[in-house]
Amino acid sequence: MPRSAAAVPSALALSLVLALTACDGGVQGTPGGSGLRDPYFAKMGNGGYDVTHYDLTLAYDPGRRHLTGTAVITARAKQDLTAFALDLDGLDVGGVTVEGRPARWNRTGQELTVRPHDDLDKGETFRTTVRYSGTPVTITDPDGSKEGWLKTADGALGLGEPTGSMAWFPGNHHPSDKASYDIEVTVPKGLRAVSNGELTRETTSGDRTTFAWHTPEPMASYVATVAIGHYDVRRSTTKSGLPVYVAVDPTQAKASAKVLAKLPEIMEWEENNFGPYPFSSTGAIVDRENDAGYALETQNRPVFPGAPDTGTLVHELAHQWYGDSVTPKSWRDMWLNEGFATYAEWLWQEDHGGETAQETFDALYRGDGGGDGAADKARWAFPPGKPPGAAHISDRPVYERGAMVIHKIRETVGDDTFYDIIQGWAATHRHGNADTADFTTYVEKKAPGKDFSAIWDEWLYGEGKPAKP
Repeated sequence: MPRSAAAVPSALALSLVLALTACDGGVQGTPGGSGLRDPYFAKMGNGGYDVTHYDLTLAYDPGRRHLTGTAVITARAKQDLTAFALDLDGLDVGGVTVEGRPARWNRTGQELTVRPHDDLDKGETFRTTVRYSGTPVTITDPDGSKEGWLKTADGALGLGEPTGSMAWFPGNHHPSDKASYDIEVTVPKGLRAVSNGELTRETTSGDRTTFAWHTPEPMASYVATVAIGHYDVRRSTTKSGLPVYVAVDPTQAKASAKVLAKLPEIMEWEENNFGPYPFSSTGAIVDRENDAGYALETQNRPVFPGAPDTGTLVHELAHQWYGDSVTPKSWRDMWLNEGFATYAEWLWQEDHGGETAQETFDALYRGDGGGDGAADKARWAFPPGKPPGAAHISDRPVYERGAMVIHKIRETVGDDTFYDIIQGWAATHRHGNADTADFTTYVEKKAPGKDFSAIWDEWLYGEGKPAKP
């Protein structure tokens, strides 16, 4: 329920105030936009401000499935604001303050609209504190997969791609607004709470343990995570001194050991191929097979449903460069995440005694694999640069045909320029956002004199299977 509103001035008085403001040359504030008009998730994100930091204090009781949270959101106003919106699905709001003063608020669907006591000026940095609690929801995506807050055998798992993070904290939940994070989670003693970044504090008081995690680099909310449960934890460092934090459900420890032991080797190989690692730690979270139906590139430490194979580990770690550090401006640009990560699998095979990337490309073009041809038909269902809707941003063309676009670039420019392109792309947009137009422009500038029109027209944006491989 919103706080009691102050007395509303009459229409005449309000008109007089506005007229006086105009006469004085004052700038009238406006509400921040609700939704950023993403082509596939129009309601996600909010206009008028940019979040710079989230400070989340959470407590979770798995037995009751009850979450209590306080979110302190530091943001900068991008315009004069009389109100602004946050995304929050479910959960009960107990109160909101802006700059320490109680603010009025109301709920409409996933929108939490906040009206600060004092209007905010363009360029002003302000802090909003939201107190909330309840049973977090599990969200069903347009493609049928589950995200948000997932109940696990011994705790919970927060997964956010594409919209799920709004199930456990309020925020500007669009990939174009990235921020640093502090996430503190209190759970029953004996359980662990694993999140992004580095573990800065672990304290036990009575029958509760608190874990504090800090993520200094900008992070999109869809790759934020909290994993609560019984975990075997292994800390180590890579040869370069990068901290590694791996948390594995005890039931998956034996099956995961061999693949996870390759993590330092994979990290070294990916740095050689993609450039310096963009974050201050790495690792993995392995839960039980039924806890989530997919792996996800949560920042610093990807989440896996059961023991991953080598290819999947390579894929999700490659996302740390392509997706987590260089993040899409909108969900239309998902192929920039998945095409690169899929091509990383091809490159790993090529460098480790498997098929070359060219052989993998040729096999996909031919439709090898037997069966009824459904996979091959699905591969050419739509171009990777134009998924037909939200339900299709994780379909085969985004992954496989996206990787084929990357390979066609390599084929056109040769290996030396190709590695300059993929490393330069990651460096140029490090910790930022980019879209497909940014990428095609970058490629053309890095390889002057080369004609990419057929790649863009036929492979990236063209309908159906290109006539020539």
